[in-house]
Amino acid sequence: MVKVIASSVRKGNVLDVDGKLYVVLTAQNFHPGKGTPVTQVDMRRISDGVKVSERYRTTEQVERAFVEDREHNFLYEDGDGYHFMNPETYDQLTMSAEDVGDLKAYLQEGMTVVLSVHEGVAIALDLPRHVTLEIMETEPVVKGQTASSSYKPAMLSNGVRTMVPPHVSAGTRVVIATEDGSYVERAKD
Repeated sequence: MVKVIASSVRKGNVLDVDGKLYVVLTAQNFHPGKGTPVTQVDMRRISDGVKVSERYRTTEQVERAFVEDREHNFLYEDGDGYHFMNPETYDQLTMSAEDVGDLKAYLQEGMTVVLSVHEGVAIALDLPRHVTLEIMETEPVVKGQTASSSYKPAMLSNGVRTMVPPHVSAGTRVVIATEDGSYVERAKD
């Protein structure tokens, strides 16, 4: 275990609180005009998925659990969960649908992801920053709609809705940011 100050805790970190492991969902630092600055940490207990909110003074020490971050390839999803393979050792790990969460929409077969592993159990998943998806449907182009700030809704091949520029039509492959599902650019392929 490593002791770190609360203000350095980030999303995806794993903390040891009273002997139980928690994965950090969000961490925000608040600096009120009066009083002590605090860090608000929302986390999920790994053992049973219970969500917890904690407040620490920003200088307070918290224990970070030792977690190994390794690249894995996404293989497939079935009733047991999501299956990943280490490309060096060919070891396979499974994550539950609850642990994968909203990220499942962006998982693609063969995709290289970073899994956080603690004592042989996959506890957190980090996707590549961008994925390439195809636009399944969108509104037709409106003539004269050239304002750069105007975007239109579109349905992606993974079932997620996003906003795209007016010149993008159905069937176009686009690059999407996995963090928030926003349009980045047209795919170069």
